[in-house]
Amino acid sequence: MQASTSVIIPTWNRAHTIRRAIDSALQQSMPVLEVLVCDDGSTDETELIVSSIAARDSRVRWVAGERGGRPAIPRNRGLRESRGEWLAFLDSDDEWVSGKLEAQLDAVKRLRARAACSNAIRVAGDGHPLGALLDWNRPVLTFGDLLAVNRIVCSSCVLHRSLLEKIGGFPEEPEFKAVEDYALWLRVAVLTDFAYCRDTLVRYCDDPEASIRSKQSIPPETQRHLVLSATNLWLRSSEVHAFRRISGLTRIALALLRLAATALARGFRQGARS
Repeated sequence: MQASTSVIIPTWNRAHTIRRAIDSALQQSMPVLEVLVCDDGSTDETELIVSSIAARDSRVRWVAGERGGRPAIPRNRGLRESRGEWLAFLDSDDEWVSGKLEAQLDAVKRLRARAACSNAIRVAGDGHPLGALLDWNRPVLTFGDLLAVNRIVCSSCVLHRSLLEKIGGFPEEPEFKAVEDYALWLRVAVLTDFAYCRDTLVRYCDDPEASIRSKQSIPPETQRHLVLSATNLWLRSSEVHAFRRISGLTRIALALLRLAATALARGFRQGARS
């Protein structure tokens, strides 16, 4: 029996890109169960375009929502509305290559994982390709790998529904804006490795002017500390197997120490220069 996949696309005023994103999901070599376009209060023609696609393909559904300004909110709405065994995320300005889901579901079966991600090709705002986004070449990404740096492209991520009971959803607090995905991936990685496909299965729009991350005023070190601390709290309160919880807490403590040492060294250098 073929696995069922729900595609979750958060969007806000993406009338110029949403059709390409949806079509790339509908044209997968492994058919999807549904495509949930989760709105964040769009004021342009995004809904009109999605409705026209839904009129010819009943798998597409518009999930309305008020403006929240954080991708976590419409993504979580999509999680609540979804029905598939597998949950696949796609940003409304990105696209999938036609065999993406098939390659990833083959990989999770082969590696006995409950999550998957892949490399992506960076594409400039004008459509010009900029090269591969990642240089990772191993077949999996572990919790330890992700503690060092977030190597998961959100539009490449696929999760098994069974994970939701423990990981919950994306953190919606304002301070997590632009790193809400990283916080969730760390929770996932405590429970399962990510099967990683080295092929560039996603066309990732690398347009700084349209990126939420480019508008984020919180320094990267502060964001990283926030994500690690939140994962620490989740591990302490979650019903995760004791070995995984202790191992995760130990790794996070070491990562926080390294982060503090780096900040201290930077402060000394700045003080010496002044």
